[in-house]
Amino acid sequence: MSTAPFTTEPATLSLTPHEARRLFRTGQYAGYTSSFSRGYVQASLGILPQKYALDFATYCHRNAKACPLIAIGNVGDPYLPMLGDDLDIRTDVPCYRVFRDGEVVEEPTDIKHLWRDDLVAFVWGCSFSFEQALMDAGVTLRDIARGDNVVMYETNIDSLAVGAFAGKIVVTMRPLVPAQAILAIQVTSRFPSVHGAPIHIGLPELIGIGDLEAPLFNGKPPQMRPDEIPVFWACGVTPRLALQRARLPFCITHKPGSMVISDRLNTSLAIL
Repeated sequence: MSTAPFTTEPATLSLTPHEARRLFRTGQYAGYTSSFSRGYVQASLGILPQKYALDFATYCHRNAKACPLIAIGNVGDPYLPMLGDDLDIRTDVPCYRVFRDGEVVEEPTDIKHLWRDDLVAFVWGCSFSFEQALMDAGVTLRDIARGDNVVMYETNIDSLAVGAFAGKIVVTMRPLVPAQAILAIQVTSRFPSVHGAPIHIGLPELIGIGDLEAPLFNGKPPQMRPDEIPVFWACGVTPRLALQRARLPFCITHKPGSMVISDRLNTSLAIL
């Protein structure tokens, strides 16, 4: 087990998911995955004891825009063949976060030493998967162009609570000119498994966001331009924060930006 810092990113766009996971599994890469395996589904991860699994699954289903589940593992089974023939959830994510009573206690690059027979893995969709479709349609994503992660904000919108799981909806925001905002709605509405269409456009104060230039996560200011409007999508950080704030005795997530890379193509998630 290693807790090595993020390494320098290799040329990764053309790697197959299997090749990417092999890098992670062998400890050769522990960083962000946004440039990996173009065209393949990347997803968020939560691992928790079976005792809480039904409530968490119900929470995700009731808040499907923010928590679009694409896979649930069997109890005690670290393999997810529905996402990749060789995918071992204990080793095949670049970096993990381990929580005890809601506090981060470890950021390992594998979790074999922590795996238990009562653990259940949940994987839910990420907006990384619709960004390529947006760009293919001619939508300009400035965060990608300048090498940044998309900005995120916590809104004043309550998620639907289940048991210990609750909290506000987190959103990603992409600044777009109006014509591209319309196009983005059309494109992303075809991808309900990775958050689907935006949940809000313009007037950020109506959803509790006071300052667009001060995002809660991925803190680089978006540098809004006068001809742009903010377009907000529900974000998979919502269930990750719900997991953390439930203060479970033990749970594991991916480290933000270090995603699960599956063998599924992004196009397989689209509604044609």
